[in-house]
Amino acid sequence: MQDTPLALLALATGVVIGGVIAALIAVAISARRRAFEQASLDVPPGISDVLAAMDDAAVVVDGGGTVRAASLAAAAFGMRVDDHLVDETLRRLARSAREAGASAASTLTIRRAAPPAEERLVSARATQVSPRLVLMVIRDITERERVEQMRRDFVANTSHELKTPVGAVTLLAEAIESAAEDPDQVRNFAGRLSAEAARLASLTSRVMNLSRLQSADELSERRDSSVDSIITSAIEANATSADAAKVTLVRGGERGIYVHGDSQVLAEAVSNLISNAIAYSPAGSSVGIGVKRVEGTVEIAVADRGIGMSPEDQERIFERFFRSDQARSRRTGGSGLGLAIVKHAVQRHGGEVRVWSRLGRGSTFTIQLPAVAPPADAPLDRGAGVAGVRTPARPEPVAAWTPPSNGKKK
Repeated sequence: MQDTPLALLALATGVVIGGVIAALIAVAISARRRAFEQASLDVPPGISDVLAAMDDAAVVVDGGGTVRAASLAAAAFGMRVDDHLVDETLRRLARSAREAGASAASTLTIRRAAPPAEERLVSARATQVSPRLVLMVIRDITERERVEQMRRDFVANTSHELKTPVGAVTLLAEAIESAAEDPDQVRNFAGRLSAEAARLASLTSRVMNLSRLQSADELSERRDSSVDSIITSAIEANATSADAAKVTLVRGGERGIYVHGDSQVLAEAVSNLISNAIAYSPAGSSVGIGVKRVEGTVEIAVADRGIGMSPEDQERIFERFFRSDQARSRRTGGSGLGLAIVKHAVQRHGGEVRVWSRLGRGSTFTIQLPAVAPPADAPLDRGAGVAGVRTPARPEPVAAWTPPSNGKKK
């Protein structure tokens, strides 16, 4: 009986010692695991699967900036597995997240490849996924910011452009009130008031048209339309202004071509090109409107022999509110929206517009649209002459209105 307490004591001691030893072993294993994790460069399980499913560029990088895993989209920024993270700003962001043990985000500019590759604005976020590895997600926001900047510029420019005629209308109304006893002055101010009101109405209409063309809605009046009718409508809209400017409109090229689209929108686009050509042509000159078929497309060219444009202006000519000649635009009442409307109208019809120009030699704007087969019951358009427009008896090629030795159109 005296051996029982000793046995129990020995058992308790053995349990305590065994527990201590087990705890020491567990601590050692845990320390070893932590040490392994601290030194390991293995990508944690599941991370590679997540990267494979991501649309954004994403990479896992180690402390030295080496890419250990990457999404497919990361290749667009030159980041592939085993490559070194070249961009210093991205390396600093990864280092910041690793040292803080928390996420770090930044908006920065990086290049897709080595210079002179274009710079892209990106939103980058770095998150530590292990002691030595950081996950970086890089989202390209260049286009989003560009569109947002365009929206801000459009609002600012529209507000600025509206202030001028609105201010003029206000001043002229006050002038008419002050000159109520002078009929000649009233008539003079009333005429100017009507001109400013017309300018305001035109600007408002163009802003609305451009907004409609830039919206996601489909054009509602799409149908097979005769290019001959579109050209005739555009010429008729500008015949009076051409006569006033002593500019001859010359029409030629192929007939009987059809396109699928909104004929009113396309006629306005061609009309804008003709109006610009008249405004920038000297008195006594001519503006040519020609049509030709090129494989499955139709090209509508409007050429003048006016003042032309510099290469720098040609790069921006289709921007909203851009004017290559500010003084002339003020005299003619130009809004700077005509060519922007042309570009968007043509793009909505699956086409493109391009320009060739030389200073002192004139400009040629060419609209290219997909052609469609004429309807079975399509009338033969002989191109009845429009008042003030010379229509050649024999169709002339588009090149007839291109300035000599113009080289290749751009």
